[in-house]
Amino acid sequence: MQLNQKNPTGLENRLSRIEQDFTTPRNPDDDDRAVERNNDEVLEELGEAGEKELVAIDAALARIDAGTFGICAKCGQPIAERRLGTVPHTPLCQACAGEA
Repeated sequence: MQLNQKNPTGLENRLSRIEQDFTTPRNPDDDDRAVERNNDEVLEELGEAGEKELVAIDAALARIDAGTFGICAKCGQPIAERRLGTVPHTPLCQACAGEA
């Protein structure tokens, strides 16, 4: 199982669009501003999740370089192909992830 190295670029593009949305001028109407503030909170959460995913992807790429990709960082056993297909940047097998 190989990690899709194009994924970080797409994620970085989404994070860039979220950041641009924060810099867009705000509507002077109070009701609209309240909706915009709520939207900003959602965008901030998405941005934080995206940044965490980028860190996990970078760590997975480092494991590929080190030759340890697909090996559980906790127990040292192989990570199931099915799990890697679902969460390709995971450092843990299903059993160890369940313990965390």
